[in-house]
Amino acid sequence: MLKSNIKELLFDGTVIPAHPLALTSDLQLDEQRQRGLTRYYMASGAGGVAVGVHTTQFEIRDPQINLFEKVLAIAADEIDRAALKRPFIKVAGICGLTDQALAEAEIARRYKYDLGLVSMAAFTTQPESEIIAHVRRVAEVIPVFGFYLQAAIGGRVYSYNFWREFSEIPNVSAIKVAAFNRYQTLDVVRAVAHSDRRDEIALYTGNDDNIVADLLTPFRFEIAGKTVEKRFVGGLLGHWAVWTQKAVELLSAVKRTLATGHNDAASMLATNIAVTDMNAAIFDPAHAFHGCITGVHEVLRRQGLMEGIWTLNPKETLSPGQYEEITRVIAAYPSLVDDAFVARFLENEVNLI
Repeated sequence: MLKSNIKELLFDGTVIPAHPLALTSDLQLDEQRQRGLTRYYMASGAGGVAVGVHTTQFEIRDPQINLFEKVLAIAADEIDRAALKRPFIKVAGICGLTDQALAEAEIARRYKYDLGLVSMAAFTTQPESEIIAHVRRVAEVIPVFGFYLQAAIGGRVYSYNFWREFSEIPNVSAIKVAAFNRYQTLDVVRAVAHSDRRDEIALYTGNDDNIVADLLTPFRFEIAGKTVEKRFVGGLLGHWAVWTQKAVELLSAVKRTLATGHNDAASMLATNIAVTDMNAAIFDPAHAFHGCITGVHEVLRRQGLMEGIWTLNPKETLSPGQYEEITRVIAAYPSLVDDAFVARFLENEVNLI
């Protein structure tokens, strides 16, 4: 079960960056910079990190690379060393069919991760009932952070009834919706709203094309003669692995807008478009998201948080024109870029470089 302070933060809503993997030029783990990234996220005011997820590169699980446990251990150690006087959520990415997923869940629990973000991408043609049974097994080991991954990068489309059953699984504590699709997003929110466990599940946006709008939108449904409302309370995002201090400011601004009832919809929706434009540069939808990991790396490289944009998969590179697009959005939206914060952070990071 979740600790009470972790559960309170999860349901209040927070920024959870998807943690990248720092490598040296010879494609070995750059442990100093890996640790530095974790410290950057804590210093930025993020409420947690997700490690072992897509942004961390799935290749860490390859037997010849074997970095999955190592990167989970490094992040957990840095968080413990920081001795933060506030809760900080540790989310472990969990992949594969059931045997692999259970083994990864046990590793996550060994390092005291709070939740497992369960990828269902390994289930390509199996019936939905088999996937529900799979998630039930994982939920017996660690609290589950559900994950609706967009079909364009390896996910599949699930039915409303799937998410309705998913929501009833004990120990499902949150769901990240990264469908990049309004209809499929609505399926999840409506299913959770109709569930008897609606108050036990926090919704997090992973819809990089609609981050701010997701956070602002009240989803309301008439259920048994009553109006039930669910909202996305935070985000677990690869996009928030960069410019993280500004992401924290942005989520705080959204919360203030909702709390005060201040009708500043036009301004907030304009910010939504700016964030989407920035995301397009780093996530590379123009080339079917080919450069989404290297786009994140490029921003962190420019800031000095990573030495290069190297990945374990040599086919992953910046797409044509992506470098220039990143340059463009950084210049276009300076209020959403945290370069000054990172510069101050690095002045105190004598062990990073």
